[in-house]
Amino acid sequence: MMIPPFLQSGDLVRVVATSGALKEFDAFDRGVEIWRSRGYSVEFGQNFDRRHGYLAGTDAERRQGLRDAWLDPDCKAILCARGGYGSARLLEDWTWPEIDRPKWIIGFSDVTGILWSLARQGITGVHGAVLTTVAEESARSLDRLFSLVEGGEIEPLTGEGWGGGKVSGRLLPANLTVATHLLGTPVQPELDGVILALEDVTEAPYRIDRMLTQWRASGVFQKVKGIALGRFSRCEPPIGSDSQTVEEVLKDRLGDLQLPIVSGLSFGHDGENLALPVGTPAELDGNEGRLEIFPLK
Repeated sequence: MMIPPFLQSGDLVRVVATSGALKEFDAFDRGVEIWRSRGYSVEFGQNFDRRHGYLAGTDAERRQGLRDAWLDPDCKAILCARGGYGSARLLEDWTWPEIDRPKWIIGFSDVTGILWSLARQGITGVHGAVLTTVAEESARSLDRLFSLVEGGEIEPLTGEGWGGGKVSGRLLPANLTVATHLLGTPVQPELDGVILALEDVTEAPYRIDRMLTQWRASGVFQKVKGIALGRFSRCEPPIGSDSQTVEEVLKDRLGDLQLPIVSGLSFGHDGENLALPVGTPAELDGNEGRLEIFPLK
């Protein structure tokens, strides 16, 4: 994997809206201030506040915004404004220009499509807070995000180990729903030997079941080395339903895979979203409940 040049205070970063239309304006402004308070110069792409239905501009406008930021030699990192939906549309017939000059792209949720597309090109991105959520992050989470893109140390994540021993592999974080819809497409990176790091939000347990069943049927879980599970927030069954809980579904659909699995890790929606690099070496210990990121080089 190519690691983009590490950032320094004073660098120019550009805001790009790759997915849904911006609507959380107060949260967005606070997010911009977080980056400025760290010494960065924040510039706005032409389409960051546009609206085309539920999208942040037409596909052509969003592609152009991403392309302009990627090709701008003064721009050192691309900050995704928000998630929502739309990155898969943007990536139809998309080719990354000048991949020998990579730069950081930071986001999560629907930005999974962008991050996976980059990973397929052998370029590392950051699965971390978008601008509309970064101001809600803890001090620990903010320090971790900036340490990652500035070349500092990255602390391990700890959760509940399900057993399965210890493995090393390339870390591939993703929103489960978005990643499921990318399986078998040209955006999907190679999954052999990876450690999947999955999270999701507002999906009923039966939908989580359906997606994981698709992954099982496709044979993907026979390729991966381990699974790290983040937060599955607002995934409760309807009140009065006799549904399984999302935790029970995860155990049912993943517990028999004979893979190292760690759950309850602090990344994802509606809580501390600790930044994770995409495509770089990591170690997952299913016995100790630990996900360790190897130093980026």
